[in-house]
Amino acid sequence: MTIPVALTIAGSDSSGGAGVQADLKTFAALGVYGASVITALTAQNTVGVRGIHQVPADFVTAQIDAVFGDLDIKAVKIGMVAQRTTIDAIVAGLSRWSPEHVVLDPVMVATSGDHLLANDAVASLRRELIPRAALITPNLPETAALLEEPVAMSESEIASQGERLLSMGCRAVLIKGGHGEGSESIDYLFDGSRTIALAAPRIVTRNTHGTGCSLSSAIAAGLARGENLETAVRAAKAWISAAIAAADRLDVGRGHGPVHHFHRFY
Repeated sequence: MTIPVALTIAGSDSSGGAGVQADLKTFAALGVYGASVITALTAQNTVGVRGIHQVPADFVTAQIDAVFGDLDIKAVKIGMVAQRTTIDAIVAGLSRWSPEHVVLDPVMVATSGDHLLANDAVASLRRELIPRAALITPNLPETAALLEEPVAMSESEIASQGERLLSMGCRAVLIKGGHGEGSESIDYLFDGSRTIALAAPRIVTRNTHGTGCSLSSAIAAGLARGENLETAVRAAKAWISAAIAAADRLDVGRGHGPVHHFHRFY
């Protein structure tokens, strides 16, 4: 049996709800074999992040070369990059191996509010990593931080910010609307030629740990399976909406619990 392979380059979440653990669960739930490159170890749970241990850049490089040197990687998802030297190692690895599909989730702040990206790494993220992405998937606060602007409050402001993110060199942008208001959560996909609004009912639950990680991984899984970008994004949006809707079936932790990655199975 030949199975498509996707790679996550991200931080580890010791509580299992976000980061590499969420990515691998997403890949598995969507029929894709998952490999991983770990950029940082976090001591965290559903309440917050207690500590971050950076993986040395040369070991990030070793992981990248080990995986690409053996596995047929169809898509890459990049999450928590933590520090500038890690970004440099990832950029060099992408240059060596030239994967076709790179989905970048610019993880800057955890659901708990803890910061996950060093201040001096933001410029490198903008300058070096974003131009290598087929798609970036920031939420509204991350979009504002990348552009050093206030958070967009209207559809026209979101559209303007989406266009400016495109000008940084990525091929497409998905601005996630989960931090917005209203009865619907609307994500906006910009590909340089059109804007697609993807709406879903806003679900009231505190169990949203790992939502962004899982959505970007679901998109990468679709691309690994050979779907085009719009199809992969639409399918991923539907899947993560169902995973959030089913999150309260699980009773994990005392804070922001995880989404239900395997809602289709139990």
